[in-house]
Amino acid sequence: MARPLRIEYDGALYHVTSRGNARKSIFAGDEDRKIFLDTLDKVNDKYNFLCHAYCLMDNHYHLLIETPDGNLSNGMRQLNGVYTQRYNRRNKKVGHVFQGRYKAILLQKELHFLEVCRYIVLNPVRARAVNLPKEWKWTSYKATGGLGKPHNCLTTDCVLEQFGEKRRDAEKEYRGFVRSGIGEKTIWKKLKGQSILGDIDFVDRLIGYVKESKDIIEIPRNQRYVDRPSLIELFGKKLKRDRRITEAVYEYGYSQREVADHLGIHYSTVSRLLNKRDISRIKTLP
Repeated sequence: MARPLRIEYDGALYHVTSRGNARKSIFAGDEDRKIFLDTLDKVNDKYNFLCHAYCLMDNHYHLLIETPDGNLSNGMRQLNGVYTQRYNRRNKKVGHVFQGRYKAILLQKELHFLEVCRYIVLNPVRARAVNLPKEWKWTSYKATGGLGKPHNCLTTDCVLEQFGEKRRDAEKEYRGFVRSGIGEKTIWKKLKGQSILGDIDFVDRLIGYVKESKDIIEIPRNQRYVDRPSLIELFGKKLKRDRRITEAVYEYGYSQREVADHLGIHYSTVSRLLNKRDISRIKTLP
C-alpha cells in the first residue's frame, strides 16, 4: 500500500499519532510522559505549532496540531527524534522508540475540530483503561475542562471559544460535550484517501492545491498574487477588523501568519476568529 500523501500549508490542522516500535511502550513511567510534553512545548515554540488536544497512552500518543507555518513534517521529526534521544538516555537504551513515521490525518477545521478534540481525550475510555475521561491523567481533558492546570504545550482558547464567552460556562459545556461522545461510533469511517477528513469540497480544494503546487513552488509568493490589494490597503477600509481579517484570508489568499504579523497580534488570535466564524457558518446552514 502506498504511503498516504503528506499535504502541508499555512494553517493546516492535523490529528497526529505515533506508535511504539513493535507495539512496545514509549513511556517507562510518568517522568517520561513529562519529558514528552516538555519536548512538545519546545517544538511548539520552535516551529510555531498550536496543540489543541493530546492523549498519552502507554504505547502511542494522539495530538491535535495546527501549523500556522505549514511545517508539520519538520516539527514532528524534531519531536520524535529529540524525545527518542532523551528516552534512551534516561532509560539506558538504544535504538528506535517509535514504529516508522508518524501518521497525520489532515482535518477540515470547521467540520471536525471539536469532533477530533473529543475523540482524542476519550481514547483511554475506548481502550477501557478508565470509565470516565477525567480519570486518565495524561490527556488535555482536565486542563481544557477547568479541572486542572494546562501544560505549557497546550492551548485551550480555540476549543473553549466554541462553547461560550464566559470561561467557566464554556468549560462546563466542554465537559458535557466530551461525556456525550462516550460510546459513539468511530469518526474515521468518513476518512478519504487514508489521510483526509473533510467534505467533498475540501478534498477537491486539496487536490487542486496538490496539482498546482508543483507549478508554483518555484514562483516567489509575492508574485503568485500580483493583482491582490496589499494588507495596508485592505485594513485601511472602513470595515470591522474581524470582517477584514476574513476577507484577507479567504478572498485574497493571505496566510493567517501574514495577517497576524501585519496587525501585531498573535497567530492564534486570527486562528480563533476564523474558526469561530466557520463554526457559526456551518451551524446556520439549512
